[in-house]
Amino acid sequence: MSAQPPYQTLLFDLDGTLIDSVGLIFASYNHTLRVHRGEERDDDYWLTKLGTPLRTQLAEFSDDPVEVEAMATTYREHNHGLHDELVRAYDGIVELFQALESRSNSLGLVTSKSQLGARKGLELIGIDDRFETLVCLEDVDRHKPHPAPVLKALERMSVPAQSAIYIGDSPHDLLSGRAAGTATAAVAWGPFPRAELDACDPDHWLETPADLLALI
Repeated sequence: MSAQPPYQTLLFDLDGTLIDSVGLIFASYNHTLRVHRGEERDDDYWLTKLGTPLRTQLAEFSDDPVEVEAMATTYREHNHGLHDELVRAYDGIVELFQALESRSNSLGLVTSKSQLGARKGLELIGIDDRFETLVCLEDVDRHKPHPAPVLKALERMSVPAQSAIYIGDSPHDLLSGRAAGTATAAVAWGPFPRAELDACDPDHWLETPADLLALI
């Protein structure tokens, strides 16, 4: 059974939920493909992959682990080099976290990004010290939409799934949270079409970040 409001534990996705980094991600993938394959893919292709680990996506272009690692290095160098120039907080996110400072909710981050990449994004928008735990790429063997990342956050925070809500922009987020037993909230400002998120039957829709405050 999904959790019911009010929610004590708030778990957030990062890319597409807190930070608008999607354009940079797509550009970094296409840069990597141009360097290693001399080709590109359109945004619709990359959107279906958004929220899954970097090497999982790159492995679709090579079955050679050495080449996949070289591609990952190319991606990271391009992505990190342009990160601070192209990434920003979504409208209302900084204000949401300012409002949460006066509340007693426990906050966690659950992302398929590496620790380095996740911290870079959080530091850029000034909320890097707000989370009790960060569950990133290195912390689990199985990734969203599997429930393992959300379950790891709940374990670290010593909280039951019934007290928690996982907030994300992608079907991977909603399926992961649902499978872990938390409530789920889909954000309307991310890159995925609403119909794709509706198909995952989220418990709540957030039209703006401020809508979360009404749930807690």
